[in-house]
Amino acid sequence: MSETPVITVDIVSDVVCPWCIIGYKKLEQAMQRFEGQAQFALTWHAFELNPGMPPEGQDINEHMAQKYGATPAQSKGNRDRLRNAGADLDFTFNYHENMRMVNTFDAHRLLHWAGEMSSGKPGEKDKQTALKLALFKAHFTDGKNVSDHDTLVAIAGEAGLDTARAQEILASDEYASQVRAVEAGWEDRFISGVPAFIFDKKFMVPGAQDSDVFARIIEHKVLPKILSAESTAQ
Repeated sequence: MSETPVITVDIVSDVVCPWCIIGYKKLEQAMQRFEGQAQFALTWHAFELNPGMPPEGQDINEHMAQKYGATPAQSKGNRDRLRNAGADLDFTFNYHENMRMVNTFDAHRLLHWAGEMSSGKPGEKDKQTALKLALFKAHFTDGKNVSDHDTLVAIAGEAGLDTARAQEILASDEYASQVRAVEAGWEDRFISGVPAFIFDKKFMVPGAQDSDVFARIIEHKVLPKILSAESTAQ
């Protein structure tokens, strides 16, 4: 049996989904409780909240009203709750009146590439997670347009990725078919909302759950299953 079990976590999410970063931060809190008991290998998977979003994007108030029927007052209330939730998790949501929802397909193409650049081994620098977190910060905290190619190249550089290669990918259709295949695969598994967290390829947890929920699943379902399998394999 290995000294420290490795738990894989597949995270299905979009970079303009506020609950996705909140869910990740809560997962992060849960993972910290298992230091010395388990290691975690994360993989991020593409999901587009608005796959038909045009290149110019859409005003956020108009988008919320059109998609969810939310009034300006309801939208403001939701943003206030997100700000408070983010503050509790050391993440800043800087919503502003001119904020826009944007197309995220190209961001997902870079994330797919970053996943190939990551070793997938716990304890080693995870470039895909670094890029994902940089994209969350760029959109929600810094108010940047994460559909703009120049902006995406700069963010890739901040995450430690090769900017020339990022620029080359964005100027082509590279990874487009792979991203579409990933998205279709999750649709086939009936995932219609994000975030979704899949532990050890078996245990799916929907939504931005509390860190205690993630910890209980890891402790009582995931770890025992892995330890039992490793023991049987000996």
